[in-house]
Amino acid sequence: MPGLAPNPTPSNEIIVNSPFDGSFVGAVKETSADDVELLLERARRGAQIARSLPRHHRSAILERAAATIEERKEEFALLIVREAGKTIAQARKEATRCVNTLKLSAEEAKRNAGEVIPFDAYAGSESRQGWYTREPLGIITAITPYNDPLNLVAHKLGPAIAGANAVLLKPSELAPLSAIKLVEVLIESGLPEEVITVAVGGAELGKALVSARDVRMISFTGGFVTGEAIAKAAGIKKLAMDLGGNAPVIVMENSDVDAAVEDCVSGAFWAAGQNCIGTQRILVQRSVYERFKTEFVARTAWMKTGDPMNSETDMGPMISVSAVNRAAAMVDRAIAAGATLLCGHKPV
Repeated sequence: MPGLAPNPTPSNEIIVNSPFDGSFVGAVKETSADDVELLLERARRGAQIARSLPRHHRSAILERAAATIEERKEEFALLIVREAGKTIAQARKEATRCVNTLKLSAEEAKRNAGEVIPFDAYAGSESRQGWYTREPLGIITAITPYNDPLNLVAHKLGPAIAGANAVLLKPSELAPLSAIKLVEVLIESGLPEEVITVAVGGAELGKALVSARDVRMISFTGGFVTGEAIAKAAGIKKLAMDLGGNAPVIVMENSDVDAAVEDCVSGAFWAAGQNCIGTQRILVQRSVYERFKTEFVARTAWMKTGDPMNSETDMGPMISVSAVNRAAAMVDRAIAAGATLLCGHKPV
C-alpha cells in the first residue's frame, strides 16, 4: 500500500479484529524498531520533497483529500466502527470532523506565512522594520491512539502537510486501518508518497521513532505516563502532546439540570468512555445534588449498549478485554476506598 513503511526484515502481521464480536477486520505488516533507519532515509527524502511544494499545491492536496473523504464518508465511518467499536452515529461525526480538520489545514497552508514587525518601539528605530517567515521543521513523528482513529490522525497530518513537513506516522496498532486509508486518500489527492510513512508497531518502535536524531518534532496523543517517557527520550525536539486528564464538570443550582444530565451522560460515555476530554468528575452543588444524581443514574441505565452498527445503539464496546478489565479494576478500587456503586459494573 502507498505510504506504508518498507519491511526488509521478516515481520509479523498485526491482526485487527472487531472489538464487538472479534471478527476479522484487516491485517497489517508490523514494522520493527530495527527498520527505523530505513524509515528515516525515506522521511529525509520526503522532507526535501515537502519543502519544495508551493503553498497552493499543499492547500489543493488537502482540499482534494477533504472532498474525497466527504464523498466516501460512510465508507470511513463503517471502518471506524469495525476497527474501533464506536457507534455508527459517533463514527459518522468523526468522519465529518476529519473533513473539517483537513479543510482548516488547507486554509492555513496559504496564510501561515509569517509577520512584519515594526521596530519603532524604541527611540532611534523609527525607520526600521523586521520580518520573520515560517520554515518547515523537517521530519515529524506522529503517534496517535485508537479512540479517534481517523480525526486524530488528520490532526497530525493536516497541519504537518500545510507546513511542508514529512511525517513518520505510528497509529495505534489496535486500530490502524482508518489511518492507512486516510494516507491513501492523501496520496491519491496528489501528495508525494515519501512525505508520509506509516509504521505500525508496538512500544519499541515508538521509542525508536521518538529518540531518532533526525526527527525535529513529536506530536503525541495518549496517556500521561507514555507522554512523560517520550519527553525523557526525545532530547532537544519540539513536543506537542495531548495527554490524558481528569476532566471535571461543575453543576450549579441555577443551571438547567436536565441539560446538564444529558451533557454529562454524553460526555462520560461517548466512545464507551475512552475519550481524553470525556467527563470524569462531576461536582454538583448540594441543593441540586439528589435530583442530578437520580436523573444521571436513570439516564445512564437507559442507554442501549450492543452492536455499534445499529443506529439505535448508544454505546458500543471498549477497545479490548484488557481495557474492560482496567476499567473494572478502577471501579473496584473506588468502591474499596468508600465509593457507592449506583449503576453498572458488570461487563456485558
